[in-house]
Amino acid sequence: MGRRFNQIGAVTLLSLAILPATVFAADPAPPVVTEGKTASNVDNTAINQRDKLAGNKTPEDQFNTPEDRTLLAEVRRSIVHDKSLSMTAHNIKINVDSGKVTLRGPVKTADEKSKIEKIVQAVKGVSSINNALDVKTN
Repeated sequence: MGRRFNQIGAVTLLSLAILPATVFAADPAPPVVTEGKTASNVDNTAINQRDKLAGNKTPEDQFNTPEDRTLLAEVRRSIVHDKSLSMTAHNIKINVDSGKVTLRGPVKTADEKSKIEKIVQAVKGVSSINNALDVKTN
């Protein structure tokens, strides 16, 4: 009886391990609802492609000097620390090159765009800011 129980137990465990993957793989992603509106396409693919094609530096092109990495971390920390900003604003692209900070990506409002610039200006070591943030219009 002990051996049969082990065989049944192994089959049950295997079934449970496979089941969630098949259930979740078939479920479509739910639509994103923001401020009472449903947005069917909320990704930033077009903006990302535009930034790449324009010859602009992406986060992958980030200079890797210790000073730039430290400044980048401080700028990111300052933006994320402000809980009044949206999650979209917390996830903007930031590049740092010898104290020059470039901001790219979508934000929800013009107020968020200017607030982020003020936050970055207050970070010690920032010499200039290229604020190329886009205000989402949907």
